[in-house]
Amino acid sequence: MSTVTSSQPTSQPKQLPLLRLAFRPFFLLAALFSVISLLVWLAFWHGNILLRPYGGLVFWHQHEMLFGFAAAIVGGFLLTAVRNWTGLPSLNGGPLLGLVALWIVARLVMAFPMNLPGWLLLVVDLAFLPVVAIVMGYLVIAAKRWRNLIFIPVLLLFATANLAMHLGVMKGNAELIRQAAYLAVLLITLMMTVVGGRVIAMFTANRLGRPKPAPLPLLEGVTLVSSVGVVLLQLTIMVGGHVPASLLGGVMLLAALANIVRMARWGGLHSWREPLLWGLHGSYACIPLGLIMWALSLTGLMRTELAVHALTIGGIGTMMLAMMARVSLGHTGRPIRTLPGVGVALGLMLLAALGRSPVLAMFPQITHWTYTLSIIFWCVAYAIFLAHYTWPLMQARIDGQDG
Repeated sequence: MSTVTSSQPTSQPKQLPLLRLAFRPFFLLAALFSVISLLVWLAFWHGNILLRPYGGLVFWHQHEMLFGFAAAIVGGFLLTAVRNWTGLPSLNGGPLLGLVALWIVARLVMAFPMNLPGWLLLVVDLAFLPVVAIVMGYLVIAAKRWRNLIFIPVLLLFATANLAMHLGVMKGNAELIRQAAYLAVLLITLMMTVVGGRVIAMFTANRLGRPKPAPLPLLEGVTLVSSVGVVLLQLTIMVGGHVPASLLGGVMLLAALANIVRMARWGGLHSWREPLLWGLHGSYACIPLGLIMWALSLTGLMRTELAVHALTIGGIGTMMLAMMARVSLGHTGRPIRTLPGVGVALGLMLLAALGRSPVLAMFPQITHWTYTLSIIFWCVAYAIFLAHYTWPLMQARIDGQDG
């Protein structure tokens, strides 16, 4: 995905700058929502009930970080990227406002269910991802950019995981909720693997003036196939099928090894002066870390939720922050550089991931402090993003182009 210039000609659209491309409203809303929801979660962790959401606070925390926060950024990123990938106009103006309103209404009814029936909450909340998939699929097929079709089934499976979480609440099935949440985490991880493989090596080579390593077809194939295999095995578990722990763990270790070899070729060790680069490399490194910890959890050596948080905080949260910081500059016509404090924000996210995952696995007695610090670190990191990017995302591109 290009983050420097728009592929569209210069124009002066009439709609508000905030509604010219999907990254603008969704990056802002997702960042703000993550801070607010985690402060509510912090209060709950310290014994204060500030909210009585649908499904209870534990379910709400799991669900909303995946299908509120992460889904908004995935949608904003893909609906912006598809314009560059296809050369066709993406969602903007009134239709984009409608999609934003749908996301906001879903967040409100999940937080304040107002005794609405579960099926209505399900319908409202479920609609967002299929709409993103339909819009993206239409543009990809119209432009015949077949390599980007991979995102369509992933988005639809992501929506399926959301459906399963809702059904788990309606049926009182905690195991279905858990396995559906695991599937959602692994699906986002798969998307990070695909997108990261496309852009991290390129960004690193361009910024550091180094040659970009040529992809190794076998390595790329093993990485993609093993990552998809993990998702399919977890899908099988979610729908009630039997998957031996040794099989799931083995495929996870293969995916972790392939990702380690893959990222070792991208020159991350040379990016230490550039936070927007080492933030991407650090977040990608959390993918094999999380998969290895997950495989170990299947042997009973640690809790699976520790591995999940390596992927969610270190991988998802950090990569999304790094990508948003970069995309929000490039797509508003600004030079791509690390703004003051953004390096601190990315460092805090990685520290939160390490504390919440491997450190907590080794020192479970510091659980209370680790939970608290990881939440605070996330909130500070995303507050830094909001402080820098709220105004640019609400303003027209400084180069006068559309987008």
